[in-house]
Formats: sequence, C-alpha cells, structure tokens
Amino acid sequence: MTFNPNADISVGKAKRRGRTAGIAAGGVGLGAIVVLLVSQLFGVDLSAFVDGGAPQSQTQQIGTGAELTDCLTGADANANIDCRMKGAAASIEAYWATEMPALGGTYSSPQFVLFTGQTSTGCGTASSATGPFYCPPDETIYVDTAFYDELRSRFGSSGGPLAEMYVVAHEWGHHIQNIGGIMDAHPSRATGAASDSVRLELQADCFAGSWAAAASSTKDENGVPFLQPITQPQITDALSAASAVGDDRIQQASTGGIRPDTWTHGSSEQRQRWFLTGFQNGAGACDTFSVRAGSL
Repeated sequence: MTFNPNADISVGKAKRRGRTAGIAAGGVGLGAIVVLLVSQLFGVDLSAFVDGGAPQSQTQQIGTGAELTDCLTGADANANIDCRMKGAAASIEAYWATEMPALGGTYSSPQFVLFTGQTSTGCGTASSATGPFYCPPDETIYVDTAFYDELRSRFGSSGGPLAEMYVVAHEWGHHIQNIGGIMDAHPSRATGAASDSVRLELQADCFAGSWAAAASSTKDENGVPFLQPITQPQITDALSAASAVGDDRIQQASTGGIRPDTWTHGSSEQRQRWFLTGFQNGAGACDTFSVRAGSL
C-alpha cells in the first residue's frame, strides 16, 4: 500500500536498536520457551538462536532503542523501510485503538523494536534468523528488517510494501490475542493442522486482513488517511507473503514432503484464506477457534 504523503506518522511507536557484538541472554527459561513455541511467525526452528550460555561482552537492555525522529510523514514512509515500519505502527495502532473496544476489549499498545543482527528480548535472545515475532512477556514486536529481503529471495514472496506491513499487522494480531486473553484461553502448544497453535496463527492472519481492509479509512490525528486505497496487485503481494510462509510450502521446500501433524502455522491456502476472511468481513469474523477441524 502507498502512504498519503502528508499523513502524520510521527506517533508511530517503532524504535531502532543498533547492532551489537554480543548479547547477554541470561539462560533459557519460560521466555525462551515462549519464543520457541508461540512467537514463530515463519516456522523457523529458533533453538539454535536462543542462547542459554553465559553473558557475552555487550548487553543491550530490553526496551531500549532510538526513536525514529526523521520519520514524520507518509512521504518518509514511502521512501524508507524504517519509516514504513513506523507508519505501519501508526496505522495499525489507530485501527486497534478503535476496533478492540468495539469488539468488547480494552486496548493497550505493544512496543515495536527494529533491530539488526541480534537483540535481547523478554523471550530470550533473538537473531536475524529468528524472523519477525511477538514476545508476550514484554509485549513487544521484534523485526529485523533485513528479513524482508529473505522473504523475497528465500520464500519467494513478491514482497511489496503491503507484504511487509502484513508481517507487522500479523504480529500486532498476536498482541491483540495476548491482551485480549485469547492466548491464556488456548494455552495448548500441540502441533497439527487443527491445533491451537495453528488456530492462533490463522487468527493473526485474519486480524492482519481486517486492518488492511480498513487501512485507507484509518486516519491520523489531523483527519488524513494514513494510506491510499488498496489495489488488487497490493492484495496479491500480501497474499504472496501469506502463501510463502505456509507450513506445507516450507516443508515441501526443505524436506520434499508434507507432514500436517507437525504444523504450527497452517498451510499456504489456509493463511491466504483467513487473511481474506478478515479483509472481507472484519475482525469480528476471525474466531478460528470455533471452526471445526475440517473447515479450518
């Protein structure tokens, strides 16, 4: 999607952390388990990237990061990836600040951290190989923006701006599940095509679709829509990202076979379909937990 050049994105809560030579992880505990079992958007095995050893020479404190003070307008968001992330944050935040109360919940903001290389989180140490994820203990979304290059080169997504923002909107959806009690209500982390793990991920895809549909009517504090009306090619971009990270597609590419009993995120078809469900019908249609297994 394209930002309106004069939209005010200065309220976006994204921060940028610098590169560090070493991160103190402090051991593998509940937070690390959450990373491994809850926060994997892209089906990557994070076990090699959660450091349970001794602290290293440099530590980056959780919650720190530089404000993106040069990212002020939609024109900045159209020109720069960090600013686009900040603009996405401003738009998604404005959407959920209205939508969640309408659904009967109480909204509170997540933190949103951009990093390079590796960083410390409330769920343990994350590296660029982790992929974007949401950490429930510190209510923070973490994205290494270099991942978007990998989304195009490794996973085969067309990777346009809406595909990039879909990733952020999906992770914001996990925050909505966290503060709305959905994660607590469905604590099982079993795998399988109809598991709660898959249902959580598909619901986050649906929430992302609901934001995308409302994005061109979601306005800044001056009444200017953050984003211009969505086009069909842009929807196709977002769907290509959803398809690229389906469990079946990743398994086929990596092992030559498909094992639905090990799925944690859903198939390419499911991820696309639930994104479109949210896009066409809104967040109120995103109850993936009441759908029988055969229709999921």
